[in-house]
Amino acid sequence: MTVATAVDLGSQRLATPLVAASGTVGSVWEFARVADVSAYGAMTAKSVSEEPWPGRRPPRLAPAGEGMLNAIGIQNPGIDAWVRETAPRLANLSCRVWGSAVGRTPGEFARVASRMEAAGVAAVEINLSCPNLEDGRMFALDPERSAEVVAAVREQTAGPIGAKLSPNADDIVAVAEACAAAGADWVTLTNTISGAAIDVEGRRPVLSSGAGGYSGPPLKPIALRCVMEVASRLPGLPIVGCGGVVTGRDVVEYLMAGATAVGLGTVHFAEPRAAARILGELVSWCRRHGVTSVADLIGSAILEEDR
Repeated sequence: MTVATAVDLGSQRLATPLVAASGTVGSVWEFARVADVSAYGAMTAKSVSEEPWPGRRPPRLAPAGEGMLNAIGIQNPGIDAWVRETAPRLANLSCRVWGSAVGRTPGEFARVASRMEAAGVAAVEINLSCPNLEDGRMFALDPERSAEVVAAVREQTAGPIGAKLSPNADDIVAVAEACAAAGADWVTLTNTISGAAIDVEGRRPVLSSGAGGYSGPPLKPIALRCVMEVASRLPGLPIVGCGGVVTGRDVVEYLMAGATAVGLGTVHFAEPRAAARILGELVSWCRRHGVTSVADLIGSAILEEDR
């Protein structure tokens, strides 16, 4: 039985529902040297800011149980260097590449996104879910601040834009709704959740920053809850579900919960070629259950009383 894997994320037709999460596949072009990128519907490059950001001092990655902690600080060379050195290398790739814009103000986000679009990316994901405000709070924790950023980006771009949100938000539905009203074509649910771990021999946190973002399999139930809440309350808003995906069954769960596409993140660090395996497992699951199109799974587990 043939299984159709294409999905429509707003105006974007993705060949598969798999999306490589930002920060886990570098600038994409170098990742494409070691892994088959044909399994992805889209791949999101590492976030870029207007000016170069040095990132945090080591240690900034650490295992934590079944997951991983990170506090990279979005180290990147800035948009000038990105346009000059990275963008030309993306043109010949056989996959759809999304840019990821980050900034300290709405204007910075907008200028970075505009230049990414001009450089030829297929879409821009707005990274609202890192602590990049002067007061240390994420844009994604506040609906109004998030909307200001999305509106600024929408004003300076014509192509598809999405907003990457945080599971730390008090009301993620309100944030998603504000982003959609301001012009976001989809939301990514979610980025990492705040976490920490202690080096008991050294008597200090395992990360130089103390706390960081926690990702991997333990994040999945939390991100899945976010997807279900937004999908049931905002049924017209496309969602990229992201967090803890390791198997094709995980993808099925996210699709049934209401996601249109599903991000792969931390799994890349342990298994760079995981996408091909996961897509194969997704297709096999569909065959066993008589599903001829993965798109038919989207939202199928949302209860009628929640719609």
